[in-house]
Amino acid sequence: MATTRPARPRLDIQSYVQLTELADYIVPFTLRAVCDLGIADLLTDGPRTVDDLAEQVGAHAPSLHRALRALASKGIFTETHPGTFDLSPLAEPLRSDHPLSLRDAYPLLTPDIDAWARFDHCIRTGEAAFDLVHGQGYWDYMADNPEQSRRVDRSMASINRLQLRTVLPAYDWGSFDTVIDVGGGNGAFLAGILAKFRSLHGTVYDLPHVVAAATDVFAAAGVSDRATSIGGSFFDHVPPGADGYLLKRILYGWDDEQALRLLRAVRAAMRPDSKLVVLEPVIGSGNEFDVGKLYDLLLFAMVGGGTRSEEHIEELFSAADLRLTGITRTMMFPIVEAQPV
Repeated sequence: MATTRPARPRLDIQSYVQLTELADYIVPFTLRAVCDLGIADLLTDGPRTVDDLAEQVGAHAPSLHRALRALASKGIFTETHPGTFDLSPLAEPLRSDHPLSLRDAYPLLTPDIDAWARFDHCIRTGEAAFDLVHGQGYWDYMADNPEQSRRVDRSMASINRLQLRTVLPAYDWGSFDTVIDVGGGNGAFLAGILAKFRSLHGTVYDLPHVVAAATDVFAAAGVSDRATSIGGSFFDHVPPGADGYLLKRILYGWDDEQALRLLRAVRAAMRPDSKLVVLEPVIGSGNEFDVGKLYDLLLFAMVGGGTRSEEHIEELFSAADLRLTGITRTMMFPIVEAQPV
């Protein structure tokens, strides 16, 4: 039986408050600005005054006070005395020395913000806002703006630390002798896998300007003797013959046509016994919260891609002569495995 709505909307103050918080961009922008300043690092040894913090980072003390005061009202930092701030549990991960540091995960990236300001374009047209605002695609823009690209890499590295914690124990990476991280950026994620599995050899494959930093990343992780980097476009060619091929948060960045082109390039490189491992959200239906539904909008705005359902992924695999062999859920993104047909 159909439910009849009341003639006048209900006055639900709690819903009003919740919507106000959900629509707020003040806190996210302020948090990102404070992360860029590195304020949490300066509070590692205990509370400090705003004047002291401002002098350290080259900020205007009264303005910094206003920012920290607002964040403290949300539980991010705490004002222990008037004008004196300390870390709170929510602020601890913003320290650079935190094992799962998120300081670089939240950069205040002007190109991204400008694109979000035109998200209505995405909804109206189905096209990426970034392309409209900047006149070129996201990755082309990053290639032309190396400093912004480095900031994106640092953000990805922060997320990688958490993702490594979730996927390393959830999959038998040790079953491979060789693995190629296709579209693996500066190699930080691959370095984390190699550091855990000492018999494994790996290659990161991405655009030349992206993999340029991999040598230093591998050296810092102590895996240089088992890691290499190759520059190239994964739409045109993928290095052949590895036991495992990894696509970490790559497919969802492309529409179906481009994703299929990428999968076919990987399939052409695979041996009959090779495996493909895909790490990215797999979304379901219904009203339950799923971080993949939020990532879907992020990708939509920036690159025009989006997250997919299990059925959608299986269809793409089939069109590339691959078969889905398993999905392992983790605390972050699922591990999707496929093999050649």
